[in-house]
Amino acid sequence: MLTKRIIPCLDVDRGRVVKGVSFVNLRDAGDPGELAAFYDREGADELVFLDITASSDGRDTMVEVVERVSSQVFIPLTVGGGIRSVDDMRRMLEAGADKVAVNTAAVRDPGLIELGAKEFGSQCIVLAMDVKRVERPLGVLGDSRALAEAPWQVYTHGGRFPTPIDPVKWARASVELGAGELLVTSMDSDGQKTGYDLELLSAVSRAVSVPLIASGGAGKVEHMHDALTVGMADAALAASVFHFGELRISGVKSFLGERGLPVRHTPGERSEGARWS
Repeated sequence: MLTKRIIPCLDVDRGRVVKGVSFVNLRDAGDPGELAAFYDREGADELVFLDITASSDGRDTMVEVVERVSSQVFIPLTVGGGIRSVDDMRRMLEAGADKVAVNTAAVRDPGLIELGAKEFGSQCIVLAMDVKRVERPLGVLGDSRALAEAPWQVYTHGGRFPTPIDPVKWARASVELGAGELLVTSMDSDGQKTGYDLELLSAVSRAVSVPLIASGGAGKVEHMHDALTVGMADAALAASVFHFGELRISGVKSFLGERGLPVRHTPGERSEGARWS
């Protein structure tokens, strides 16, 4: 069994890490550079940096903040938000990212995934999707047939705009185009601390052969265990429970390891100055 990963997420707005509930009511969680350094010391397996207002504001990802974050970590860094072209991807990789995540731009132009994979390799391209359960009359979005077939729909622009896209079909299509990893966030569960959407995770996981990162809903270690087992995810991502000290990465890994899941050891057992792969 492949090693399961624990990934803190830095949702950044105007240069500060923020966290809300179901993508609203954001509150400040700290400086991204300081948090990145803290999670590197804590033994995080990777770090995800999302500029959550870049797409909705129509601006580019903040390169200087990405550079500051990447300088603080020796673990893989994924950067997303406002990435609209291969040039944007290159800019983030040159700023220190190991992988780039695309969401809104890929929905608009799926060919961006293919172009990025050809230029940098599939291992560098992460498809991120914000997903919400369908709770409105069929046909409101103009495609009742699509909505009738799926209990979820994909949202764009930081969760602001719904689409008629079925996340399972979109996951499968993105992998065929070259995406090497998926980051699936349940908007319904985000910040609720009641657990990940296990049905969504397992449905997407069964549809693809690439690694899946579970996002949205972590409140306790049992939730992460469920995401990695029942949800069939390869990694569990969390934000507020780590930012505000409710959970420690070492504690999560101990819990998972005691239950038979393979996890990487904590910082004392890795060599200093070497980036994990």
